[in-house]
Amino acid sequence: MPKYQILVLNQVSQVGLRRFPHEVYSVGKDVAKPDGILVRSADMHSMQIADSVAAIGRAGAGTNNIPVKAMSARGVPVFNAPGANANAVKELVLAGMLLAARNLVPAIRFVETLSSQDEALAKKVEDGKKQFAGIELPHHTLGVIGLGKIGSLIADVAIKLGMNVLGYDPEITVDAAWSLPSQVRKAHSIEEVLKSSHFITLHVPLLDVTRNLINAKNLDMVRPGAILLNFSREEIVDAAAVAAALEARRLKNYVTDFPSASLVGRSGVIAVPHLGASTREAEDNCAVMVVDQMREFLEHGNVMNAVNFPDMVMQREAPYRIAVANANVPNMVGQISSAVARAGLNIHNMLNRSKADMAYTLVDVEAPVNETLIDEIRAVRGVLGVRYLPAPTN
Repeated sequence: MPKYQILVLNQVSQVGLRRFPHEVYSVGKDVAKPDGILVRSADMHSMQIADSVAAIGRAGAGTNNIPVKAMSARGVPVFNAPGANANAVKELVLAGMLLAARNLVPAIRFVETLSSQDEALAKKVEDGKKQFAGIELPHHTLGVIGLGKIGSLIADVAIKLGMNVLGYDPEITVDAAWSLPSQVRKAHSIEEVLKSSHFITLHVPLLDVTRNLINAKNLDMVRPGAILLNFSREEIVDAAAVAAALEARRLKNYVTDFPSASLVGRSGVIAVPHLGASTREAEDNCAVMVVDQMREFLEHGNVMNAVNFPDMVMQREAPYRIAVANANVPNMVGQISSAVARAGLNIHNMLNRSKADMAYTLVDVEAPVNETLIDEIRAVRGVLGVRYLPAPTN
């Protein structure tokens, strides 16, 4: 009988799901007591999440459809797949820039009004095309707000197309900084990007601090005729402020992957139906990445790309492992070590890391662990979850 049960809430790529060994995992949409949940776009905020759940994996980047805070309080990591859909989003952003720069959407609509039976078709085409004259990308400035994997890829392709790139990201990681093309000029504020760019593209996660990041106040600073692209999250942009900026012709176009009721059909808005990660390759990549991460956690306690846990990978030095999720408070490691010592167990290796209010500890011990020790650690004030992970025998 399989050891782990995985509940799948959406259609997840079979390329990824096949990485769950069938002799160890049972995977399906009707699982009563899941150990893990895989999700794409399903809203989990109103869902009753079973007490058996030890991990949640999002086959994509954003996790705003998952109650991350509530899962943190239960000691449950929420994994995502950052960068797995980056190329797909990069290509769609580039397509959006070209759609706007060359006025392709109104041009296509114009052609659709013509009749193939009209003898004067060629003349109407030639006369009509004048109103759709656009611009070329080289020598124009692209402002990139958010320089993670997607932002870096877009900066790179823009440079190769002959554009100037201005980037802003106060939270840039060391890895992202290394992968960023050296030609990207660093901006010191969002306002600097808005004032200096012909195209502005947004690539930041939806957090409290990024909600309405682009708003009426800073849209007043954009250079007239700028093109704003939002392939990040709908709520990053204040829709009413965008509508006003389009009306005032401060913005020429708003290109977005998130159609909203207040903007659909408005002149200057180019909206596509959330296609950013909708490629076969991106769906496969996301599924593979998140399945591998969930397996590492369920089987070995290792954590990679959890939005609410520190990254932590520890090679096994003994076949018996304890994994502890706890609040980031003083003396937690000491209390765990003391409990292990009282149980008469020798610690082969121990690793503890923290991320904001969350801490996580892995302990490898020399002999099997009984339930009494697990209960003692679970009873320590601040401990959110404890798992005993003997090495897989298969």
